[in-house]
Amino acid sequence: MDKLAEITKKIIDFRNKRNWKKFHTTENLSKSISIEAGELLEHFQWGDDYNNEEISEELADILIYSILMAESIDVNIFDIIEKKLIKNEKRFPVDRVYGTSGKNTKVIE
Repeated sequence: MDKLAEITKKIIDFRNKRNWKKFHTTENLSKSISIEAGELLEHFQWGDDYNNEEISEELADILIYSILMAESIDVNIFDIIEKKLIKNEKRFPVDRVYGTSGKNTKVIE
C-alpha cells in the first residue's frame, strides 16, 4: 500500500469509527476546507512571525478535508493535480509570466 492510500485509509477509518460520514457532504467538506484555510491565514494576520507547529496543524486539517473531499467525489488526488499542472502550464507560459505575479500575465484561453 502506498503512503497516500495508507493515510487515506486512516482518515476514512477515523471518520467511520465516529459515524461522521453523514456530515461529510461535499458542501460541508468544502466549507470545512475554507474554514481551515481561514484559520491558517489567521496565523499571518499581523505579520509573518508564526509558529511552524501551529500552521502545520492547520495545513494538516486542510489536507485531511481535501482527501475526504476527493474521496467523496471519487477523484484521484494525483490525477487532478497532474491535470491542473498541465492546464497551468498552458495558462501561464514561462515566457509570459517569468518573475511576475500579476493577473495580466495570464494567457487568455
